[in-house]
Amino acid sequence: MNHKQRIQLWLLGVFSIFILLAAAMVAPIPQPTAYHQFADQRDFFGIPNFFNVASNLALLVSGLAGVLFVFQSPNLLINRTFLVLSERTAYLVLFLSVIFTCFGSAYYHWMPDNERLLWDRLPIAIGITALLAITLSERISLKLGLQLLPWLVISGVASVWYWYWSEQQGIGNLNYYIVTQFYSLLLIILIGIFFPSQYTNASDMHYVIVLYGLAKIAESLDQEIYNFGQVISGHTLKHLLAALAVYWIVRMLRRRCLLIN
Repeated sequence: MNHKQRIQLWLLGVFSIFILLAAAMVAPIPQPTAYHQFADQRDFFGIPNFFNVASNLALLVSGLAGVLFVFQSPNLLINRTFLVLSERTAYLVLFLSVIFTCFGSAYYHWMPDNERLLWDRLPIAIGITALLAITLSERISLKLGLQLLPWLVISGVASVWYWYWSEQQGIGNLNYYIVTQFYSLLLIILIGIFFPSQYTNASDMHYVIVLYGLAKIAESLDQEIYNFGQVISGHTLKHLLAALAVYWIVRMLRRRCLLIN
């Protein structure tokens, strides 16, 4: 790491502290009560909100594809997909979190409320923080990424539990969960700009971010997309785009190799 990159890393650290302080100081953002009112509430085969529930199977497929790839023979992965096998840990956490998101999200959409939303958001927070640890490992320091992985995951889980606890107290506060989800993604983008990857096909992560961004846009346009022919809702489309983003990570791993030894 050169002098310029060290300065950039320090600036990112200071900026991250500022973001956390801002989350603590600004007014709490509660969970909107209208959030649980999704556009597509059609029932099929006795399953309420069928398409929002069933579309989570796409996440299951992508997550399983990732887990199966990570558990390939070490001889096929070392010095090609990973510099050292310990790098697999963060990817395993990521892909397992996607699998659990499938079940947590399906559970939530079966009967949407804050109690069930907790189990949707927990694996999402774990997956995003694991992806941040992966970015740190591959672009800044393998040791740093692996050391921060458990702490980042714990912070993500804590942000969800804090939101849930605050809702129980009647003072709902999404601030820290918003930081976990959106600032983590911003950090991943900034680190990708300032620090080169040690692997080929690193630009595939740009497509992952774009796909996830499109998923969030689709989520915000849930009703509008559903009104266009009432075929698919924005939230169902969100699940499919998020699954595609995860599969793009698997695709990246299959195609990449080391740039340095």
